[in-house]
Amino acid sequence: MKATKTDDRPDLVLRRAVGSDAAEAAEVWLRSYAAALPGVRRAHTDDEVRYWFRELLVPHRETWVATAGDATVAVMVLDGEELDQLYIDPPWRGRGVGDRLVDLAKRRSPAGLELWTFQVNAPARRFYERHGFVAAEHTDGSRNEEREPDVRYVWLPEPS
Repeated sequence: MKATKTDDRPDLVLRRAVGSDAAEAAEVWLRSYAAALPGVRRAHTDDEVRYWFRELLVPHRETWVATAGDATVAVMVLDGEELDQLYIDPPWRGRGVGDRLVDLAKRRSPAGLELWTFQVNAPARRFYERHGFVAAEHTDGSRNEEREPDVRYVWLPEPS
């Protein structure tokens, strides 16, 4: 799929990540996680996160970046019908970048999507609910690496 510019931000481009995007995508993930989840234990070091992006996510998963000029401002990873990762650089939150990426994810998986987020991440939960995701399961966190209670969300398209 070719890169597309967003309607309201002509300088913002959504495109599939390539190998050279891995480092900046990892840094966006690290900054966003630190800002959004300061009380949640990270299961991996910064270097392990960078390795994960460089060796696993970008080369082997459907990884997308949002760029503005030369800067990567968001990253999204799709894994089949799972919206596996969605992280926006903190200065870019509330500017429509996440909306565009979720819309893209829905187009890429028109039969439906699911995702997990931590229960303490109230802004993310409101964001996903605003986009039609419904909480389908709450857990105590015993199945995730952070051991943090989480919630699984599901989005299904409107019946035609």
